[in-house]
Amino acid sequence: MSALASQDPQVYEAIVGEQRRQTTTLELIASENFVSPAVLEATGSVLTNKYAEGLPRKRYYAGCEYVDVAEALAIERSKQLFGCDHANVQPHSGASANLAAYLAVSEPGQTLLGMSLAHGGHLTHGHSVSLTGKLWKSVQYGVRPDDGYLDYDQVERLALEHRPRIIVAGASAYPRVIDFERFARIARAVEAVLVVDMAHVAGLVATGLHPSPVPHADLVTTTTHKTLRGPRGGVVLARSEWAEKLDKSVFPSMQGGPLMHVIAAKAVCFGEALTEGFRSYQRRVVDNARTLAAELVGHGFDLVSGGTDNHLMLVDLRRRGLTGKQAEEALHRARITVNKNAVPNDPQKPWVTSGIRIGTPALTTRGFGAEEMRAIGGWIARVLERPEDLELAKSVEREVLELASGFPLFAWEPVLR
Repeated sequence: MSALASQDPQVYEAIVGEQRRQTTTLELIASENFVSPAVLEATGSVLTNKYAEGLPRKRYYAGCEYVDVAEALAIERSKQLFGCDHANVQPHSGASANLAAYLAVSEPGQTLLGMSLAHGGHLTHGHSVSLTGKLWKSVQYGVRPDDGYLDYDQVERLALEHRPRIIVAGASAYPRVIDFERFARIARAVEAVLVVDMAHVAGLVATGLHPSPVPHADLVTTTTHKTLRGPRGGVVLARSEWAEKLDKSVFPSMQGGPLMHVIAAKAVCFGEALTEGFRSYQRRVVDNARTLAAELVGHGFDLVSGGTDNHLMLVDLRRRGLTGKQAEEALHRARITVNKNAVPNDPQKPWVTSGIRIGTPALTTRGFGAEEMRAIGGWIARVLERPEDLELAKSVEREVLELASGFPLFAWEPVLR
């Protein structure tokens, strides 16, 4: 018996239950993925015991010679992966990475131009309930109402009108390629700093399947747990002129001791992302997303912007008379996990919404391909045709369980070699 099972069976059972849930459901939340056994091992390692305030070879504590190795590897591998001048791998999350980037290049009270949450942006891009919307004067841009694509003309108009200190590019629910070069031209025209949050598409950027923001942005933030398939955490990449201010923004300005076990897992993640197997994986993520999107369109669903260029799609349910909350709950009963999500100009409240966000990274990790995506699209259509039908949900659940049983959670491990 494990030490945890013996000492704290309640927590142990919660972990076992979660492992069972992950194995027996179809995980379609676009911001989730499954890490490798190596990433999992590093995250649960003895490095969690070590306090290491500071940076490699510049610590405030003794005994950091081995955690220095792990962090130096994470830094060098991230720089190699994305071709950047400088990297800080210590942010605990994407939200803290964004905050650190903003604080490195501006003062609270200055203007921040970011993408509206209601149009696919993130809370930390200046939403009023976020600290970023409280510390900075926030101005928000969005997508064009006619086609769901980013309104770059609106971004330019707002930039010229408000002269922001920071322009934030990036999204959490935008299914199309983002033109970072256009954002950079707008930022230069108003002497703004361009910060790109590439958290969702970082894995695609790393493998050339999405244009890189690094040549165009002053700072680039990302999480490591979405398409990068690493531990939960954040990273900030920067031009050399911002390196010192960024490092001081992370520590001592925002954080104390870094999470060395997570940083070691980030190093493992970046090492995996440098392999040819990871490049092949990202291509399958995109292919699966396009296949699933086409299947949903074939079943009469409305997708924001009509489809996808990346790993996710946003389904607008208004014409079907459903809310995102209803759809999420109905699919969950059938062991299909998605998240409710606002669509542009959504009339519903944020905890109800009129859409669902669907992504393919996690199932692609398990080995699912085009045939499985078409089956899943059909199941989603069946469930949402009669969302209150519990017998139908049970019927689909049985099919889901049969499919999931053929794709063990860590069967993808050999593709790294």
